[in-house]
Amino acid sequence: MTAHFDLGLWISALPVMLVAATFTWLLSIPMRNVSIVDSLWSLMFFAAGVIYGLGADPRAPRLSIVLWMLVLWAFRLSFYIAKRNVGKGEDPRYQAIRARNEPGFQWKSLYLVFWLQALLAWIISLPILGAFASNQPVGLLDGFGIALWLAGFVFEAGGDWQLARFKKNPANAGKVMNRGLWRYTRHPNYFGEFCIWWGFWLVAVSAGAWWTVIGPLLISFLLLRVSGVTLLEKDIGNRRPQYADYVLKTNAFFPGPPRN
Repeated sequence: MTAHFDLGLWISALPVMLVAATFTWLLSIPMRNVSIVDSLWSLMFFAAGVIYGLGADPRAPRLSIVLWMLVLWAFRLSFYIAKRNVGKGEDPRYQAIRARNEPGFQWKSLYLVFWLQALLAWIISLPILGAFASNQPVGLLDGFGIALWLAGFVFEAGGDWQLARFKKNPANAGKVMNRGLWRYTRHPNYFGEFCIWWGFWLVAVSAGAWWTVIGPLLISFLLLRVSGVTLLEKDIGNRRPQYADYVLKTNAFFPGPPRN
């Protein structure tokens, strides 16, 4: 059974996300730091989830399950990024975007960074909408989706925690993190994000919303080809000479045993 696609409910989340992005943009101007959008990213999904939940049938069996999954992921990630970025200035990736779009980047950043991220988050949030779109009983596919989401949460939160501990030790300055989860993939946090959204999608499919596949496909493309692995590794070898050896031994994205 295919779940009903409520276009009006989906569209209703976009203005809220754009308003949140605009407010955050206003904060970024005196700070000269658009990196603060990264702390907003996951919270926009939470806002969308609340809107979808309020517009859904309160008897939808996946409502509370998915909202709790969303709360745990969104607030953990937002808090981690905000704490990591305190006092560090603008991320070099955003500095490069700023340099390419001067003069007037403070105004251009509204649509180049903040509104763009709101639009992307709105599209990616489709599996959340789909999970609430029917009263199909919870089944085995939901279990697979939750298990995949949980694996992704462990990789993302665990990878972030391990990297934060590694960087906190002054003896590791300039070194490459190649321990723990980072021993099996160069980007456990991005792989975790990938699993989280495909997990949400499996739950949506169990509700009959197979059409929400555009959400995980888009986040996968972003993680692998745009703002994730590709962008982060563009110049990391220049900053950390040992990284070339790490690349030879460790999978870029999907975990696997280290190579000799």
